[in-house]
Amino acid sequence: MAEAATPLLTTADGRPLKAALAAAQSRAKRRAFMLVLPLLFFVLVTFLVPIGYMLKRSVEHDGFAVAAPALDVWFTENSGFDPANPPEEAYAALAQDLARMQTEKTTGLAGTRINYTVPGTVSLFKKGAREAKDLVPPYKEALIALDPDWAKPALWRGMAAASHVYTTEFYKVASDMKLTDDGWARGGEKDRIYLYLFAKTFFISGLITVLCLLLAFPIAHLLATLPMAKSSLLMILVLLPFWTSLLVRTTAWIALLQEQGIVNDALVGLGLISDENRLTMMYNMTGTIVAMTHVLLPFMVLPLYSVMRVIPPSYARAARSLGATSWTTFRRVYLPQTLPGIAAGSLLVFILAVGYYITPALVGGADGQLISNLISFHMSKSNWSLAAAIAGMLLVSILLLYWLYDRLIGIDRLKLG
Repeated sequence: MAEAATPLLTTADGRPLKAALAAAQSRAKRRAFMLVLPLLFFVLVTFLVPIGYMLKRSVEHDGFAVAAPALDVWFTENSGFDPANPPEEAYAALAQDLARMQTEKTTGLAGTRINYTVPGTVSLFKKGAREAKDLVPPYKEALIALDPDWAKPALWRGMAAASHVYTTEFYKVASDMKLTDDGWARGGEKDRIYLYLFAKTFFISGLITVLCLLLAFPIAHLLATLPMAKSSLLMILVLLPFWTSLLVRTTAWIALLQEQGIVNDALVGLGLISDENRLTMMYNMTGTIVAMTHVLLPFMVLPLYSVMRVIPPSYARAARSLGATSWTTFRRVYLPQTLPGIAAGSLLVFILAVGYYITPALVGGADGQLISNLISFHMSKSNWSLAAAIAGMLLVSILLLYWLYDRLIGIDRLKLG
């Protein structure tokens, strides 16, 4: 006897239940997407597009290619030329472009582009452009007679690379490489400023992270164990810096730490130091570390507090009842449960410290500058492409840090509050 067929479940209007559920889920997903669409658009416009433009600028510069089209064509057709002995045709194209630069007023644009990799070439191009109309063949002898630097292999290497709109030269400069007559090579110790600033920035950021952790841990523990009324009052004091302008907080530290400031006046008044030996705590690395630790401290307190407040006190009491000492209870019971908060706070503080600009600029002076201040300098006064290359290297470093955090701890365990 054949088995009876399972009846098909339907909705009140006769549609199959499975199809109706699928349609309802599809509508819910579309509504959810429409709700987050403004946020996605905001992130795209204010975050992803600027980052993409920055990365594009780090490998793009058309200053020389636009100003020297004849050389651009010659370099394209003669990619294997010898920079130590360019032929007459190369010098003829150079003389043609120098005359064009003088007419179109693009000499500074071309000279500045080459100057990024071969210092001292701006004046060379201006001099050559002024005399270009009077040059006669052979152009090689005429240009070298005008200035022997026109025969430098490094110059021709630089012009050949600059004739391409897209280049990796700025990343090489940001890695303390220098263009020599024999090609790119590591610069001398006095020229290694970018990698030194990168190392300095990461070291200072790590130090500030450790200081914030040491200061924030007891504060977060106190917040988590006090009665709610007292804990709320203390939390207001922790959050108070967020309600005060960063510029105001930084300026307050200037008033506190300068040689004629409140801290030095107090130490002199207490007789701990003499008036002639006031401490220099401003416009150096000391000022940067103190001010940034104060500014970033709440970003460490909040993740720690979010983890500590859910740790049952009974765990510590149970460990003590079993004979564990206070140190053993802390080390083996309490501390392991706070690790997600420690990792999240450390990651947050470190990343913020790496990219901080205002505080080091105001209180750090020449000795307290970080890599962000150098990026700002190149962006506003020097070379946008070099600034973008340095920022790109910093971005890759931060992404690598996120990757390490995900591998060691897991992004899903990130607790920020």
